[in-house]
Amino acid sequence: MIKFIMCITRHPSLTREQFLDYWKNQHGPFFMHNAAAMRARKYLQCHTLDSPLNDGLRESRGMQPEFDGVAEVWFESEADMMEAMSSPEGQQLSTALLEDENSFIDHARSAAFIVEEHAF
Repeated sequence: MIKFIMCITRHPSLTREQFLDYWKNQHGPFFMHNAAAMRARKYLQCHTLDSPLNDGLRESRGMQPEFDGVAEVWFESEADMMEAMSSPEGQQLSTALLEDENSFIDHARSAAFIVEEHAF
């Protein structure tokens, strides 16, 4: 199992509340409607809390500001993900997802990568 991880910063025109509302109630259902075609096994949204704990963690370690959230998309394998995304349907869905993301994500201040999970 591999995961596509996206650390997301909201579009500058949105408040955090507007961003979270759109991500949860518009983009999430849109993604889930198309998850099977993308061969996604699981989709998670992790919404960053507006908490003094986050401020303390950041300040005590001299870290960058937190992201507004983290998305996880699980796939059977890297090959399965690549095959699904390179299909005509996968390419069409990728374009539609990116277009939707542009309305609520600041891609220049976000990050995305593929990981393999190791439990201890």
